[in-house]
Amino acid sequence: MNIKNVLAREVLDSRGNPTVEVEITLNGDIKARGISPSGASTGEKEAVELRDGDRKRYGGKGVEKAVEGIQTEVQKAIVNHKFATQKEFDQFLIGLDGTPDKSRLGANAILALSIAFARASSLANKIPLYRQLFDRERYVMPVPCMNVINGGRHADNNINFQEFMIAPHHAPSFKESIRMGEEVFHTLKDLLRKKGYATGVGDEGGFAPNLKSDEEALEIILEAIIAAGYQPGKDISICLDPATSEMWSDGKYQFFKSDKKELSSDEMIQLWESWIKQYPIILLEDGLGENDWEGWQKLTKKLASQIELVGDDIFCTNPKIIQKGIHQKIANSVLIKLNQIGTIWETLEAVSLAQQNDYHCFISHRSGETEDTTIADLVVATNAGHIKTGSGCRTERIAKFNQLLRIEEELGTKATFAGLETFKFN
Repeated sequence: MNIKNVLAREVLDSRGNPTVEVEITLNGDIKARGISPSGASTGEKEAVELRDGDRKRYGGKGVEKAVEGIQTEVQKAIVNHKFATQKEFDQFLIGLDGTPDKSRLGANAILALSIAFARASSLANKIPLYRQLFDRERYVMPVPCMNVINGGRHADNNINFQEFMIAPHHAPSFKESIRMGEEVFHTLKDLLRKKGYATGVGDEGGFAPNLKSDEEALEIILEAIIAAGYQPGKDISICLDPATSEMWSDGKYQFFKSDKKELSSDEMIQLWESWIKQYPIILLEDGLGENDWEGWQKLTKKLASQIELVGDDIFCTNPKIIQKGIHQKIANSVLIKLNQIGTIWETLEAVSLAQQNDYHCFISHRSGETEDTTIADLVVATNAGHIKTGSGCRTERIAKFNQLLRIEEELGTKATFAGLETFKFN
């Protein structure tokens, strides 16, 4: 692939904050774009975004420095340069940046470049992006894990835990699964309104009411599942991302919104154990904080045979950290976020490492999302079996669902729906 031109610009994410968009033109005037998302609840070891820091522009969140770096240094380095593979292109960018965390050019700049190159390559090869990322005979369509109630750092309410998700897994196809999820989403809105709760939404499109407790979120979701005509546990189950790294302070988990209590690692594990016994929970992401490795070992030993335990902040989509977690028997699943590591190639390396060691991979968006739909193709390419990209509303979330509907239609009989099996372990 001979790169003819590179263009970068400052655009906006779903929060109205600046992010980086890149447009790459290959030989033959083939053009494609990539946009980098941004997270609010972030792991300490994530690849580093480059922000301007000028408080007079976007409160310091501008990305003109990242854009300028692409327009000058990167453009000079890659225009009229030929790259045979995604790996070659991404490794070149990593080397050009020269830092271990991509902080010089910015992970937001590098990821936008990486996505644009992958998309341009798929157009040049006249194949879909998912096939450009991984060409296989058969593909698995994912279960959409829909974030229907937002809390934590993603909403201005009194719910401590960040994401309460539904997984409509008992369906013959992705199309039917997303229909089930949307029906529950709208039923939940009606129930909240009838109970006198607000139905405004948080960063990821889930409702953000002030509830009596975190546990009430589970109760009202179950009520919505039943009211929509489905059976909890059989048709639709619950997934949680409490984002406990945000709660970790001085060796304790501090409930910083409601309850105002502190729990030890052992007490948090007891809480999750009791919830799993009481509710149809099949997935727990970041059940403990990123620095609580000893607690994670206990949590894994206690619950890994019962549910999917996903490591997000603790792994940061970083193959070196994932390898450490595998060695220390931490979790049984890895959350996969493109901008945590910063390139398509490294993301695929992280997925490959996890799957080779019988870990599941849970493909994820960020809270500051864009119209870019790359993760929809990524979840199909990797046969990861489940994806979270927000709730049943907001266009930046629905764009991924719509892309998956198109992919499923295109694949026809070459695709199977993951269903409940994707959450199970031997």
